Amino acid sequence: MTRRLFGTLCGLVFLVNFGRVAFPPLVETLQNQFGVGPATIGIVTSLVWLGTALPRIPVGYLLTRIPRHRVVLASGTLLVLASAFTASATSIPMLQVGAFTIGVASGAYFVSAVPLIGELFPERVGRMVGIHGTASQVAAVVAAPIVVAILAAFSWRETFWALSVVAAAVTLILFVVSRDGSMDAATGADRNFMAALAHWKVILTGILLIAPAGFIWQGLFNFLVSYMTQAKSFDPTTASTMLTIVFAAGVPAFSLSGRLADKLPHVPYIFALLVAFSGALVALTFAQGFLAVAAVIAILGYVIHSLFPALDTFMLSSLPSDVRGSAYAIFSGAALLLEANGSGAVGFLTEANYGFEFIFQTLAGALIVTVVLLSVLYAADRLPGVQRKTRPST
Repeated sequence: MTRRLFGTLCGLVFLVNFGRVAFPPLVETLQNQFGVGPATIGIVTSLVWLGTALPRIPVGYLLTRIPRHRVVLASGTLLVLASAFTASATSIPMLQVGAFTIGVASGAYFVSAVPLIGELFPERVGRMVGIHGTASQVAAVVAAPIVVAILAAFSWRETFWALSVVAAAVTLILFVVSRDGSMDAATGADRNFMAALAHWKVILTGILLIAPAGFIWQGLFNFLVSYMTQAKSFDPTTASTMLTIVFAAGVPAFSLSGRLADKLPHVPYIFALLVAFSGALVALTFAQGFLAVAAVIAILGYVIHSLFPALDTFMLSSLPSDVRGSAYAIFSGAALLLEANGSGAVGFLTEANYGFEFIFQTLAGALIVTVVLLSVLYAADRLPGVQRKTRPST
């Protein structure tokens, strides 16, 4: 029964993430439909991720009072309603509300489902988080071609109508599967939200390790199609292909990185991924031609998506079970509040006539400086909540 539950969760995470990543391939379409510039649509895409971030801490508290399966089911229901509302949007404010609410549904889902998976499979946290992340990543891979196909036959609205219908079906299946009590049995003893704050050092370190890279990633993938058409002179179809490639590279990354995170020292592995991400981003700004850009995009996509299960494994393995859910909620909510501003920042900078390549080179340099500072703290055993010689259990 646990396998059926896990399989259904993988189906729902596919849809939850599809709702978030359906916006990047629609950036230029939405600009034309609503007659606005990149800064305005950048705010819309930022609102998706702000919505993902904001509910995590309050939902983390809610989870100390309400069984996780109810929150997961509520997130699926909210995704159904939010997708239908977004499809009906006739103005930018309505579109912003719809995007934000889709984000809220995803945030509530992840903050309840990821710790649940850690408790369902305590001996295989990295592997199962990686598989769950792979299901999420498949949605990112197919989002661009699906959206392009829908645009060719219908309008952008049908993307969200379809999402609403399918999400309703999967949420209903999850309701049926959860009635056997599998989710309640794996809820754990996390009933003291305030006790999670005692682990603020680990939470702070997690934020420092993920938020800078996440900020850059938000700005990059939400404007990747525009970047490819404007700076690399690709046609829209080829630009959408690059978006597909960057997400497709993440499919093996989630699974493999999750396994590696179970075996390698967590923090050095994360540092290596951050350096590789910075290097790939700089390389992308210099790459020219389809093959060169596609190769760098694939490397960049693999590295950034390897970072996410590595961070989740680090956090879930570093926190005791009695506060794991609450502490993870605080960590992910605070980190995403910072990360979500990336696309809005890139949108404003491009509208202020800064070139994409200058923006990304500057951001990559800032990330390298951050990694150097964190590495010095780690080498001196001063990184909060981390002991340099500690190795993960196998």
